[in-house]
Amino acid sequence: MRPFTTVSGPAAPLLLANVDTDVIIRIEPLTQHPPHALGPFAFAPLRYRADSSEEPGFVLNQARFRGAPILLAGANFGCGSSREAAVWALMGMGLRCVIAPSFGDIFFANCFQNGMLPVVLAEAAIADLAEVARTGLPMTVDLVERRVSIGDLAPVSFAIDESRRLSLLEGLDAIGLTQKDAPAIAAWQAADRLRRPWAWQPVRRAVPDPREP
Repeated sequence: MRPFTTVSGPAAPLLLANVDTDVIIRIEPLTQHPPHALGPFAFAPLRYRADSSEEPGFVLNQARFRGAPILLAGANFGCGSSREAAVWALMGMGLRCVIAPSFGDIFFANCFQNGMLPVVLAEAAIADLAEVARTGLPMTVDLVERRVSIGDLAPVSFAIDESRRLSLLEGLDAIGLTQKDAPAIAAWQAADRLRRPWAWQPVRRAVPDPREP
């Protein structure tokens, strides 16, 4: 997982409430494309017309926001089904951070497992950020300092669970975090083998393997 420390660039304002994971990525592309190739299908219902041409009014189709690394979103972003591919699709578009008043719980957790930073800020603060962001000025989201800044606005601080913050800073998902404790796990196993040798006996097959003599 790619570490996240800071990200700077255009911040696309998409201040729609209740954008669910089916809007972020439809189910059909998931059967035909690997995770890294889902970017072109992100936000398809909003991004494309019926004839598959781009909808010019959609913010991420506009020249100044195409490939933006930051998305300013509305409340309850990422609600709906537990579709990890929603995060893959957003990252495939180049997004690394979504700022919203609230998120769907599963989407929120999936962000941390894939190197995406979800930032929770008050609606009023997001509205102020969006007003400046619409000019195309770059925004900076600093996970080290836990703040968002743009133009002449005073930096806005955000809260984040410290263990999740560290996992993003180090680029570690749940498996990576567990592997950091590999020496301690191995030491515990070695001690437990001595303490409870009966628990470490080889598992006997219920049905004999015909390949064995």
